[in-house]
Amino acid sequence: MSTEGKDIRNYWLTVRLSEQEHSHLQQYFRESTCRQLSDYVRKIVLNRPVNIKYRNVSVDDFLKEMLHLKKELNAIGNNFNQAVHKLHTLDRIPEFQQWILRTEQDKAILFTKIDTILSRLHELYLIWSQS
Repeated sequence: MSTEGKDIRNYWLTVRLSEQEHSHLQQYFRESTCRQLSDYVRKIVLNRPVNIKYRNVSVDDFLKEMLHLKKELNAIGNNFNQAVHKLHTLDRIPEFQQWILRTEQDKAILFTKIDTILSRLHELYLIWSQS
């Protein structure tokens, strides 16, 4: 096996770290794109550039909010499906009136959630269009 063109690493560097220092090092390493800790430390020690993973916090927050709203909208949709099923089984007028009242409440909740989604999307549009 030829060693031409390869850097042979014959030297060891031993560094003792406290628990806190080690956790900081691990955190910074996880935020980098380096696959191995030794590669990350080598780049830092030799003052070479380290690529850092970048996460857009506003997008993360947006996704979290949208997932929450999606769950709420799914629950409201399920309620509507159950209400329509119930409509097909009603025999008496008083039951029908109760169903109408419950459906109106669900409709109000649905429209409130839709307004929330639209206003949040508008806010995010304004934030992203500035950058």
